[in-house]
Amino acid sequence: MAATGMKIGTLASRSGLPVKTLRYYEDLGLLPAIGRSDGGYRLFAEESLQRLVFIRRLKTLGLSLEEIQGCLVVHDAGELPCGDIQIQLERQIGRIDRQIKELRQLRKELQGLLAGWQSDPAKEGDVICPNLQV
Repeated sequence: MAATGMKIGTLASRSGLPVKTLRYYEDLGLLPAIGRSDGGYRLFAEESLQRLVFIRRLKTLGLSLEEIQGCLVVHDAGELPCGDIQIQLERQIGRIDRQIKELRQLRKELQGLLAGWQSDPAKEGDVICPNLQV
């Protein structure tokens, strides 16, 4: 006897995510199927929708699928992953701080480059753009 649940196409339309993404999440272990239909289709529980909302939210906060999976493992073991999520979010702040520092340095470099920019430089042999001095 087949399990009851929704097919992947139904889950895709209800969640707003492509079937391909759902299959990928299933392959990674982020979205477990509850069984198969008589026709062999994957079936997913109603709770899968909430799980997808959770995954999507953590992705918008910049967490990787691997980090999200770690939080879901804790949840699937019957515990609240709030402590793990806090650690991941603190790490994300550190990554953002490093990116901001790198972007500020790049901005400074670009400003310096543009400060001496010549709109009509003299052609110099095989040099593609003399302003870049590469």
